[in-house]
Amino acid sequence: MSFWKVFFGSLLAFIIGFFVVIFLSVLLIAGIASTFTKEEPVTVKANSVLSLDLDYDIPEQTTYRPNFGFSFADFSASVDPGLYDIVKSIQKAKDDDNIKGIYLNFGFSGGSMATTEQIRTALEDFRKSGKFVVAYAELMTEKSYYLCSMSDKVFVNPKGGIEFNGFNAKYTFYKHLLEKVGVEPQIFYDGKFKTATEPFRLDSMSRENKLMTQALLGDVQTHLISKISESRKIPVATLDSINNNFLIHTAYDAVRYGIADSNYFVDQVYDYMRRQLKIGAKDKISFISLAKYMSVPAKSTGSTADDKIAILFAQGDIVDGSGDDDNIGSEKYVKELRKLREDDKVKAIVFRVNSPGGSALASDVIAREVQLTAKEKPVVVSMGDYAASGGYYISAYATKIVAQPNTLTGSIGVFGILPNMQKLFEEKLGLRFDQVQTGRYSDFPTVTRPLRDDERKLFQDGVDSIYAEFKSTVVTGRKLDAAMVDSIAQGRVWTGNQGLKLGLVDTLGGIDEAISMAARLANTKSYRIAQYPSQDQEWIQVMKLFSKDDNTEVIKRNLGMLYPMYNELMELSKMQGVQARMPSVPVIE
Repeated sequence: MSFWKVFFGSLLAFIIGFFVVIFLSVLLIAGIASTFTKEEPVTVKANSVLSLDLDYDIPEQTTYRPNFGFSFADFSASVDPGLYDIVKSIQKAKDDDNIKGIYLNFGFSGGSMATTEQIRTALEDFRKSGKFVVAYAELMTEKSYYLCSMSDKVFVNPKGGIEFNGFNAKYTFYKHLLEKVGVEPQIFYDGKFKTATEPFRLDSMSRENKLMTQALLGDVQTHLISKISESRKIPVATLDSINNNFLIHTAYDAVRYGIADSNYFVDQVYDYMRRQLKIGAKDKISFISLAKYMSVPAKSTGSTADDKIAILFAQGDIVDGSGDDDNIGSEKYVKELRKLREDDKVKAIVFRVNSPGGSALASDVIAREVQLTAKEKPVVVSMGDYAASGGYYISAYATKIVAQPNTLTGSIGVFGILPNMQKLFEEKLGLRFDQVQTGRYSDFPTVTRPLRDDERKLFQDGVDSIYAEFKSTVVTGRKLDAAMVDSIAQGRVWTGNQGLKLGLVDTLGGIDEAISMAARLANTKSYRIAQYPSQDQEWIQVMKLFSKDDNTEVIKRNLGMLYPMYNELMELSKMQGVQARMPSVPVIE
């Protein structure tokens, strides 16, 4: 009797617990869904100011993150506006009679240089409407200052400052760390500038890496100084002197040398904007955030066009298989390209590539689909922050390529890494392996022993073959001389500026220039824009975050500045097969 009481009691508890979990899950989903459905339509008050806060990692497309309070009722979602929506909102504000100006209130811009360039260009165009752009920060990084330097006024807190001392790039090297834990990276690569493997085989930068990185930084710096000179009306030579001699120590120095306009506290900045808005000293400024303004409909153009220009966004590492929302899966993008190719309403495709590369096989698979699509309709690649190595591989067959001046591209080279973990297993963990096999190469490749010389040759031959195919793709796709491609390949990374001179890029510009070019090539003047891959509804995006099996955000918070090193080692462990990947993106400060 006691057994059955315990049994049925446990069963009842399980059933009740199961339904409680189901009930709470439904409640959570309903709460998340209602967060996005209960919001009332946003209206813009007359005489408003659009407030831009870009202190986050700016994605290509808008994303949503969950925020929890002390109960389900406290649930909310944060929105990270994507680059495309940021630019479109600025363009919309230019023609919005209710928006009188833009307020840039941030010191640390999360976007990379090419992302910053596109937003800056949109803000410059906004100013042509006669509306004001005002920037304020307590502390401003060099990249943030570059974005803000086109403003009508740049204000900095009297106790703050502006960083204006040039860029440096840091690489982290793991060779000695791997030796200590008993891991020997067996490395195979082609291209004397294919420096992606250097952190694992060297303890400092090679001469080629220093040469390449110095050239990259120099080109980015030259472009930055030139644009600031245009905006601030300060001679390039003067800016170079300020930069090289570290003349900006304080906020007062920034004003003294013309980098900023005034040392203001935030209340004084508000007073300045009130004067621009022609309102009273005690009147409240009507700000509208970017996140809210995104949902405000743009002025109707009256277009009922059936023709479409498709924007296919591709961001992240290139991986085999279907991938996920954070990377570029070959299966997924082959299907997307094929679907767009077969859609008669799609007259041209803008392929927005923001990727440092990844799997060489996946890159080749996607490149083939781009080639087939470009034979039937124009495919214009719009390069983001990076379109290098595999990112360039999947771009090479496009009809045209558009890049920002400070996009990082090229890196035409490949490598493979096979770790020998024998010492780790045997000496550190006390593990030994034994086996039988039917052939000499039955266990090739393996991480439990070092490769033999004949196996190393097999691996290197595979790398050589893929490198030759990569160069051939560039020769065919870009219609360049083979010897010339070999000379600019070698794994070397180039800026968009440099790529234009070398024939790797057709023109400089952002996604708007790419859209205009695609429309011209398709000979269509009346069209609408459609974005792909199709995005889930906002509440579904948030729910997907709960189903992820990683703890990336938690790890980021706990490791802080050490996270990039941790992430690089984790990426090493995920690399399978030959990689078409640019060097580890250095920390540029």
